[in-house]
Amino acid sequence: MLLIQTDREILLKALQSVTGIVERRHTLPILSNVLLEGTPSQLSFTATDLEIQVKANTAEAKLDKPFAITLSAKKLQDILRALPESTKISLDQQDSKVLVKAGKSRFNLQSLPAEDFPKFPTGDGAEQRIEITQKTLRALLNQVQFAMAQQDIRYYLNGMLLVMRNGEMRAVATDGHRLSYAAEKIEAGVDAEVIVPRKTILELLRLLEDSDDKVTIECGKSQIKFSFGNISLNSKIVDGKFPDYGKVIPSGYNNKFSIDRLTLLQALQRAAILSNEKFRGVRMVLTQDSVKVISSNSEQEEAQEEMEIQYGGDAIDIGFNVTYLLDVLNNVGTEKIECTFGDSNSSGVFTIPGNDSFKYVVMPMRI
Repeated sequence: MLLIQTDREILLKALQSVTGIVERRHTLPILSNVLLEGTPSQLSFTATDLEIQVKANTAEAKLDKPFAITLSAKKLQDILRALPESTKISLDQQDSKVLVKAGKSRFNLQSLPAEDFPKFPTGDGAEQRIEITQKTLRALLNQVQFAMAQQDIRYYLNGMLLVMRNGEMRAVATDGHRLSYAAEKIEAGVDAEVIVPRKTILELLRLLEDSDDKVTIECGKSQIKFSFGNISLNSKIVDGKFPDYGKVIPSGYNNKFSIDRLTLLQALQRAAILSNEKFRGVRMVLTQDSVKVISSNSEQEEAQEEMEIQYGGDAIDIGFNVTYLLDVLNNVGTEKIECTFGDSNSSGVFTIPGNDSFKYVVMPMRI
């Protein structure tokens, strides 16, 4: 039975939107598959790992009759990628197999029953709903995502806190050593606070475009949904209490200076070459109108970079993990960065001059 006949690009674009979350090796074989559902008006691709579900629709495919099948996501994607551009593709179901035809190429793929594909529970009821542009949301998440923990036993740190309140959307992430905070204006009347898993955030950043098209965010009790373009992403939320970030962000520091972001980034990259491979420590030494970045390693090799700045504060010698500093400088796309310090034992604060909606706090390290 002929299921579908369409262009390679139409299938590949929709398929690539959902395959980012597909696990290669899974205890449930069907989770390595993608669900294809066809109605006379549209074709949809759905993938899930039981924590996240991504669905992409395309109305450009011609269908004879409704159908639902599952196919290996990786194999189908590899086949479509390997075929020449503008190739006409047809999918033909034969018992438990699906024949993919393209010109004189034939691929006979094993199919698993569509009714066995796990459906993501969507009866949560969206309690809060907001709209924001893709560009704004992408920039907000990008300024914070690098500070998320990766495999912390404090599971609530393996994600990002999104707070929607008082006409503002705040994004906060921390791994216990550093914290990143960013905020954007949104429509008033929404009050929600959720911890979104790390994998969901990274998948969103892969899918969101730098455009003014809208994203609809719907928050429920146990899940969150992002809808944009022809894509909808449902995710479970992390059940836990996020640390009180307001207490972590210091205020009242007087020792501050502004510096060209790229100048500092390149100086730190060079100094990092001779830092200790395990601890990755660098010292920042502040004196009148000067900042030095110094690193050394167990072989007693040393690197030193000196930069002129406008600074009249206290003399400070403070150590940091250089990776944490490189992360913020690589992810904040501004020309200048402002560095603020209390003393050698207090956290450093990195902000954008003239912008109160971004703060990055790094704990010092002994060197």
